Amino acid sequence: MAAAKSSRRYGPKANKKVERAMHEMKRGKLVSGRSKKKVKSRKQAIAIGLSEARRSGAKVPKRKSKSTSKRGRKSASSSSRAAKTARKSAPKRQGTKRRKTKRTSRPRKSSR
Repeated sequence: MAAAKSSRRYGPKANKKVERAMHEMKRGKLVSGRSKKKVKSRKQAIAIGLSEARRSGAKVPKRKSKSTSKRGRKSASSSSRAAKTARKSAPKRQGTKRRKTKRTSRPRKSSR
């Protein structure tokens, strides 16, 4: 029989990294990157473990992009533009004018 193709999403190295991050989080030793604050969230601990696994070259799926697709972005921007033009702008409020107070300079103390 031929060897079956590996269809696992995460490699064993990634599993170890996440396991270690979870262990550290439970012991109160896991800290986040730049701020060095203690991690309390389970999800954050998993994210840190996966991030370390990615850096070390383990088999981990690519991150989901935060931004929308080009088509979605294009249609969203055009619809928001139409909504902005349809809205009536409120009249600008006339604020009271502030008078500038004249600053008087105090005589400097001579440093002798």
